Amino acid sequence: MEHPLVGVVMGSNSDWEVMVAATEQLQALNIPHEKRVVSAHRTPDLLFDYAATAASRGLRCIIAGAGGAAHLPGMLAAKTILPVLGVPVPSRHLNGMDSLLSIVQMPKGIPVATFAIGTAGAANAGLFAAALLAASDPMLARRLQDFRHQQEAAVLAMTLPESEP
Repeated sequence: MEHPLVGVVMGSNSDWEVMVAATEQLQALNIPHEKRVVSAHRTPDLLFDYAATAASRGLRCIIAGAGGAAHLPGMLAAKTILPVLGVPVPSRHLNGMDSLLSIVQMPKGIPVATFAIGTAGAANAGLFAAALLAASDPMLARRLQDFRHQQEAAVLAMTLPESEP
Protein backbone atom coordinates (compact mmCIF):
# COMPACT_ATOMS: atom_id res chain seq x y z
CA MET A 1 0.00 0.00 0.00
CA GLU A 2 1.18 3.51 -0.79
CA HIS A 3 2.00 5.89 2.03
CA PRO A 4 -1.09 7.84 3.15
CA LEU A 5 -1.45 11.34 1.74
CA VAL A 6 -4.52 12.28 3.77
CA GLY A 7 -5.16 11.75 7.45
CA VAL A 8 -8.79 11.29 8.51
CA VAL A 9 -9.17 11.74 12.23
CA MET A 10 -12.09 12.01 14.59
CA GLY A 11 -12.55 12.59 18.28
CA SER A 12 -14.40 9.32 18.93
CA ASN A 13 -15.37 6.13 17.14
CA SER A 14 -18.96 7.35 17.36
CA ASP A 15 -17.98 9.98 14.74
CA TRP A 16 -17.19 7.23 12.21
CA GLU A 17 -20.80 7.13 11.01
CA VAL A 18 -20.22 10.64 9.58
CA MET A 19 -16.52 10.48 8.75
CA VAL A 20 -16.81 7.31 6.67
CA ALA A 21 -18.17 9.57 3.91
CA ALA A 22 -14.75 11.26 3.65
CA THR A 23 -12.93 7.94 3.36
CA GLU A 24 -15.40 6.71 0.75
CA GLN A 25 -14.60 9.69 -1.47
CA LEU A 26 -10.86 9.16 -0.99
CA GLN A 27 -11.19 5.45 -1.79
CA ALA A 28 -13.28 6.16 -4.88
CA LEU A 29 -10.51 8.42 -6.18
CA ASN A 30 -7.76 5.97 -5.18
CA ILE A 31 -6.13 8.37 -2.70
CA PRO A 32 -4.06 6.65 0.00
CA HIS A 33 -5.21 7.70 3.44
CA GLU A 34 -5.19 6.71 7.08
CA LYS A 35 -7.94 6.91 9.65
CA ARG A 36 -7.84 6.99 13.42
CA VAL A 37 -9.37 8.31 16.61
CA VAL A 38 -7.50 11.26 18.13
CA SER A 39 -9.29 13.08 20.93
CA ALA A 40 -8.35 16.69 21.62
CA HIS A 41 -9.53 16.40 25.22
CA ARG A 42 -8.80 12.79 26.17
CA THR A 43 -5.54 12.23 24.26
CA PRO A 44 -3.90 15.66 23.88
CA ASP A 45 -0.37 14.19 23.73
CA LEU A 46 -1.45 11.89 20.89
CA LEU A 47 -3.00 14.88 19.10
CA PHE A 48 0.21 16.91 19.41
CA ASP A 49 2.32 13.97 18.20
CA TYR A 50 -0.03 13.24 15.29
CA ALA A 51 0.08 16.87 14.15
CA ALA A 52 3.83 17.25 14.69
CA THR A 53 4.68 14.14 12.65
CA ALA A 54 2.00 14.39 9.95
CA ALA A 55 4.11 16.16 7.32
CA SER A 56 7.21 14.03 7.91
CA ARG A 57 5.05 10.92 7.52
CA GLY A 58 3.98 12.15 4.07
CA LEU A 59 0.52 13.51 4.81
CA ARG A 60 -0.48 16.45 2.63
CA CYS A 61 -3.62 17.43 4.56
CA ILE A 62 -5.77 16.31 7.48
CA ILE A 63 -9.54 15.91 7.56
CA ALA A 64 -10.70 16.28 11.16
CA GLY A 65 -14.23 15.55 12.31
CA ALA A 66 -15.43 16.61 15.73
CA GLY A 67 -18.67 17.19 17.57
CA GLY A 68 -19.70 19.33 20.52
CA ALA A 69 -16.87 21.66 21.55
CA ALA A 70 -15.09 20.45 18.38
CA HIS A 71 -11.56 21.46 19.34
CA LEU A 72 -9.81 18.74 17.29
CA PRO A 73 -9.55 20.58 13.95
CA GLY A 74 -8.35 23.82 15.51
CA MET A 75 -5.81 22.18 17.79
CA LEU A 76 -4.41 20.20 14.86
CA ALA A 77 -4.17 23.40 12.82
CA ALA A 78 -2.32 25.06 15.69
CA LYS A 79 0.32 22.30 15.66
CA THR A 80 0.92 21.79 11.90
CA ILE A 81 1.14 23.93 8.79
CA LEU A 82 -0.63 21.26 6.73
CA PRO A 83 -4.13 22.22 5.57
CA VAL A 84 -6.74 21.06 8.08
CA LEU A 85 -10.25 20.43 6.79
CA GLY A 86 -12.82 20.57 9.59
CA VAL A 87 -16.02 18.53 9.55
CA PRO A 88 -18.66 19.38 12.17
CA VAL A 89 -20.19 16.17 13.48
CA PRO A 90 -23.84 16.46 14.56
CA SER A 91 -24.20 16.64 18.32
CA ARG A 92 -27.03 15.24 20.38
CA HIS A 93 -28.32 18.52 21.78
CA LEU A 94 -27.60 21.20 19.19
CA ASN A 95 -27.59 19.13 15.98
CA GLY A 96 -24.04 20.13 15.09
CA MET A 97 -24.49 23.90 15.19
CA ASP A 98 -22.18 24.00 18.21
CA SER A 99 -19.61 21.97 16.30
CA LEU A 100 -19.90 24.17 13.22
CA LEU A 101 -19.46 27.38 15.16
CA SER A 102 -16.57 25.98 17.16
CA ILE A 103 -14.68 24.92 14.03
CA VAL A 104 -15.46 27.90 11.81
CA GLN A 105 -14.62 30.55 14.45
CA MET A 106 -10.84 30.05 14.41
CA PRO A 107 -8.75 33.07 15.40
CA LYS A 108 -6.93 35.00 12.70
CA GLY A 109 -3.71 33.24 11.79
CA ILE A 110 -4.77 29.62 12.41
CA PRO A 111 -7.13 28.69 9.55
CA VAL A 112 -9.31 25.62 9.33
CA ALA A 113 -11.28 25.04 6.13
CA THR A 114 -14.76 24.25 7.45
CA PHE A 115 -17.39 22.14 5.74
CA ALA A 116 -21.09 21.43 6.21
CA ILE A 117 -22.42 19.59 9.23
CA GLY A 118 -22.56 15.80 8.84
CA THR A 119 -21.99 13.37 6.00
CA ALA A 120 -22.29 15.94 3.20
CA GLY A 121 -19.51 17.93 4.85
CA ALA A 122 -17.37 14.82 5.32
CA ALA A 123 -17.82 13.80 1.67
CA ASN A 124 -17.00 17.33 0.49
CA ALA A 125 -13.91 17.40 2.73
CA GLY A 126 -12.75 14.24 0.97
CA LEU A 127 -13.37 15.84 -2.41
CA PHE A 128 -11.62 19.05 -1.33
CA ALA A 129 -8.61 17.01 -0.21
CA ALA A 130 -8.63 15.41 -3.66
CA ALA A 131 -8.69 18.84 -5.32
CA LEU A 132 -5.74 19.98 -3.17
CA LEU A 133 -3.73 16.94 -4.20
CA ALA A 134 -4.85 17.11 -7.84
CA ALA A 135 -3.12 20.48 -8.24
CA SER A 136 0.20 18.60 -8.38
CA ASP A 137 -0.98 15.17 -9.59
CA PRO A 138 -2.26 15.08 -13.20
CA MET A 139 -3.55 11.50 -12.90
CA LEU A 140 -5.61 12.39 -9.84
CA ALA A 141 -6.81 15.53 -11.61
CA ARG A 142 -8.13 13.30 -14.41
CA ARG A 143 -9.88 10.98 -11.92
CA LEU A 144 -11.46 13.99 -10.22
CA GLN A 145 -12.58 15.38 -13.59
CA ASP A 146 -14.09 11.99 -14.47
CA PHE A 147 -15.96 12.02 -11.15
CA ARG A 148 -17.39 15.44 -12.00
CA HIS A 149 -18.46 14.22 -15.44
CA GLN A 150 -20.19 11.23 -13.83
CA GLN A 151 -22.10 13.58 -11.53
CA GLU A 152 -23.12 15.71 -14.50
CA ALA A 153 -24.29 12.66 -16.46
CA ALA A 154 -26.33 11.42 -13.51
CA VAL A 155 -28.16 14.74 -13.25
CA LEU A 156 -28.75 14.95 -17.00
CA ALA A 157 -30.23 11.44 -16.96
CA MET A 158 -32.76 12.31 -14.25
CA THR A 159 -36.41 12.31 -15.19
CA LEU A 160 -39.48 13.46 -13.37
CA PRO A 161 -42.89 11.79 -13.41
CA GLU A 162 -45.55 13.21 -15.70
CA SER A 163 -47.99 15.60 -14.05
CA GLU A 164 -51.62 14.66 -13.66
CA PRO A 165 -54.03 16.96 -15.58
